[in-house]
Amino acid sequence: MAQALARFDGAKTQISSKPWCGIAAADLGSVPYLADAAPYLLVFSGAPNFIDRELQDLVRKKGRAVALAEGYRRFRDDLASHLSGQYSVALIDQSEQSLYLAVDRFATHPLNYGTVSDGIQFASNLDALLLSGSGGFELDPQSIFHYIYFHVVPGPETIYRGLRRLSAGECLSFRDGKLTTRNYWRPDFIEDQSASFSELKQDFMAALRNAVRTASDAQNCGSFLSGGTDSSTIAGLLGEVSGKPARTYSIGFEAAGYDEMEYARLAAKHFKTDHHEYYVTPADVAEAIPKIAQVYDQPFGNSSAVPTYFCARFAQQDGIELLLGGDGGDELYGGNERYARQHVFAHYERVPASLRRGVIEPALLGLPGIDKIMPLRKAKSYVQQAKVPMPARMETYNLLDRFGVGQVLSPDFLEKVATDGPLRHLSAVYNGAHASSMINRMLALDFKLTLTDNDLPKVSRMCELARVNVAYPMLDDGVLDFSLRLAPGLKLKGTKLRYFFKEALRGFLPDAIITKPKHGFGLPFGPWLRDYRPLQQIAYGSLEQLGDRGIIRKEFTRELINIHRVGHASYYGTMVWVLMMLELWLTHHPQAPKR
Repeated sequence: MAQALARFDGAKTQISSKPWCGIAAADLGSVPYLADAAPYLLVFSGAPNFIDRELQDLVRKKGRAVALAEGYRRFRDDLASHLSGQYSVALIDQSEQSLYLAVDRFATHPLNYGTVSDGIQFASNLDALLLSGSGGFELDPQSIFHYIYFHVVPGPETIYRGLRRLSAGECLSFRDGKLTTRNYWRPDFIEDQSASFSELKQDFMAALRNAVRTASDAQNCGSFLSGGTDSSTIAGLLGEVSGKPARTYSIGFEAAGYDEMEYARLAAKHFKTDHHEYYVTPADVAEAIPKIAQVYDQPFGNSSAVPTYFCARFAQQDGIELLLGGDGGDELYGGNERYARQHVFAHYERVPASLRRGVIEPALLGLPGIDKIMPLRKAKSYVQQAKVPMPARMETYNLLDRFGVGQVLSPDFLEKVATDGPLRHLSAVYNGAHASSMINRMLALDFKLTLTDNDLPKVSRMCELARVNVAYPMLDDGVLDFSLRLAPGLKLKGTKLRYFFKEALRGFLPDAIITKPKHGFGLPFGPWLRDYRPLQQIAYGSLEQLGDRGIIRKEFTRELINIHRVGHASYYGTMVWVLMMLELWLTHHPQAPKR
């Protein structure tokens, strides 16, 4: 993996291509670019482009480094507002001794940073900062708590005290010893525009085609294909814009209820792709778990990283240099089941308060014996959940809350954390969204938690591990901007998910794919864990070790192992995976506390 090393103290700059210099490392992805465009020193990753046509012409004529330098001369700290694409940029102005950092609208190429006694250091990988020799970084108990709750560490915090990462659409400047960050972009939902369906469809399809054409330009390109609407759309458009069969890659499982290969094959046949399949086995999972735990620079608990890795590795072995991912369609256009569920709960808020509080709630929540009558028990459950305000209502199924915080975490650890931290995090994003409709506020929350903090790091890091590049056409600026001006009722029409998206793609996608239930690359870890001894050795052994760290109650780790063996394998398997990956990550990283 290519690396660039940087430390900036306002008086001098140290940058090298060697990974062990005793200074802060800035590993800016698999294809970083380091350039000296006097008086600027530039490091960028991805493909930053310009909205300004003159500067984009300069990209084509003289390269991105020259164009970025000229862009900074013109726009200074407002540079990122004039950029498009998926990228990270670090620019050091050697004449005025200042630093400028920026990431794109979804931070697809991350940047972490921290201040030290004589300046600032930055890197795309936290491990690089830890190896810089500056020291002083400790694990943050609050971030560990957030990981157990969310299964990722949500930004801008990181797993380490004193180290942060740029949020999506954020830039940083460091000048005269002063560090400032700001959001140069936030999703601004325009909810009152109207246009005919035919006009919207035309604009939508044009944006998608342009996104796929731009992402796949001049590379040996293939596409993930799960058989869902997003990946199938990308695969179909890739064949269309390239003028040849798209090379598509799918993952299957020999496990009931998990294998979606029939839909991938349906899409491959429909679009006449050059299709490739790989079936992940329990042995594959056992092989991949330690690699995955080690490659992430902070704990990461999404088990679908495993099939993503094997799909990317399979494609790379077939000669693919770039994979197109379908990530983003659900979050831009309203495709997750929780959107419909919350729409149903929102109906209760329209009932007059006097009727709710004076009649319905006393009858359903206060009378004994209600739980014995099934219809009334369901009504009681509905009211109990509907009474919870958003966004807390979205978390009524959270695993940590279901198990009980006090049952899972040790008393000593709980004294170090604020248990309301996750809700405060959710509320800040949800209530701060530039939207009035519930669906768009939920989308804004998923832009942050589902895409920026979870799905994109999952796919990007697994592709990096497999040594293949990745791009996300669904997150192209043009596709994103179109989604922001789409009326809320066209995203979620009643309880119909992705209404416009699906209707616009009728005739392009097979009907069976449009109407299929959502799945993706889910991993049957829980069921396999019951029967495959090497997985048990890794998972159960990790839980036993984690119980010695003072984070999780030892009694809970043992109870979890037992109830997984006899209870709902998938449900309990999720918590096993989350805690197993925490322990393995702590084992593989130098700042882990000693047992």
